[in-house]
Amino acid sequence: MALFKGWRYTAFIGGFVGLIGLTLYPIAFSPMMDSTEYKKIQKEGRKNINIEEIQPGNMKVWSDPFDRKKTQSE
Repeated sequence: MALFKGWRYTAFIGGFVGLIGLTLYPIAFSPMMDSTEYKKIQKEGRKNINIEEIQPGNMKVWSDPFDRKKTQSE
């Protein structure tokens, strides 16, 4: 068994890490950087669904909890 030494070892490890990076890019990194395609698919899939009808227990549809109501004193 031949052992890699010096620059060949570095090239082997670099190539291995690069191969893993190239494999993970379309699976993990690309969807996070540009999610417009997935938003379009989601919008198309939920086109005929009325969220108000399927909300369980007559609960209101999710709203932003940090969107504070304005009081009269403000």
